[in-house]
Amino acid sequence: MAGLEEVLAEELVGLGANNLQIGNRMVSFEGNLELLYRANFQCRTALRILRPVYQFKARTTDDIYKKVKAMNWAEHLSVEKTFAIDAVTFSNYFTHSKFVAYRVKDAIADYFLAKTGQRPNVDIENPDLLINFHVSEETCTLSFDSSGESLHKRGYRMEQTEAPLNEVLAAGIILKTGWKGDSDFIDPMCGSGTFLIEAALIAKNIAPGVYRKSFAFEKWENFDSELLEEIFNDDSAEREFAHQIIGSDIDHKAVAISKANIKNAGLANMIQVEVKDMQSYEKAPFETGLLIANPPYGERLKPESLDNLYSMIGERLKHVFTGYTAWILSYKKECFDKIGLKPSKKFPFINGSLPCELRKYDIFAGKKYADKQVNL
Repeated sequence: MAGLEEVLAEELVGLGANNLQIGNRMVSFEGNLELLYRANFQCRTALRILRPVYQFKARTTDDIYKKVKAMNWAEHLSVEKTFAIDAVTFSNYFTHSKFVAYRVKDAIADYFLAKTGQRPNVDIENPDLLINFHVSEETCTLSFDSSGESLHKRGYRMEQTEAPLNEVLAAGIILKTGWKGDSDFIDPMCGSGTFLIEAALIAKNIAPGVYRKSFAFEKWENFDSELLEEIFNDDSAEREFAHQIIGSDIDHKAVAISKANIKNAGLANMIQVEVKDMQSYEKAPFETGLLIANPPYGERLKPESLDNLYSMIGERLKHVFTGYTAWILSYKKECFDKIGLKPSKKFPFINGSLPCELRKYDIFAGKKYADKQVNL
């Protein structure tokens, strides 16, 4: 995910990955089968883990067909199994990804037809082998998708609010702040509770994969069920958490959804949530701590209401949350301007399709901001 490449690289290094290379929205690495399983099970900021199998040059779909058909597909698939192709093209030679996917599919089907007289079936919904075919100009990379459903779909969500934060983005933002459970944590605009749940998982070092029902690699020919079971049952890295995580939201329905998701994640004993407007905070719940918020961006608010909201956020930060480190994720510069505080750090992110920014505010006690107007 854009903006989280370095965070993901750190996670992979921690798992023992070698020869890392950071690219645009991707990190390549080397490792064994155990690392592949652990990356799916433990990485908080990966959307999917691909295993490259074959790379070649091609300028026509006939070239692609011949190269793919020449592979030894019997090592990876049988006529009794199903497969699907996910093709992505960034090329002047190949402008229609669906046609590329069609030719890859034909090559695999014709390989088995020539060998066995039968073709394996395509199953778009739940294939035994999900194949990712990536084309960058004339470089074609065929990979096996080891994850299946995107890894941001942890499995703990019962319900969600209208614009829920992606779990991978939430975890990445928390890791980007450097917080790992070493202080109290608050989200005063918690929505469906994504920041709260991801913070609890990070604080306890619980792998996000514990909630997943399955991974695509479980259907591979070389799947090692004992290895996965060993990884799944290994809680030796989990740790104690000596602080508190609390959340609040002005919306009763959002709080109810948040509580349901927290309970489903088995974290009700770690997280407290209540119905409360951020403006209602007259006193900070902790002496110091980390505050993270993802306020509305304005799609459903009038401009004057949006101005008032962000002005209120700045006012509460200055007068209530002194001593805290605050991180605000938002979309428009004018929203940040209304906060009226100077950020010490800025990080760009993509939230859905929106180019957003995460800004850090160090809220000092005293008159640091009282004597002058701060212009961003």
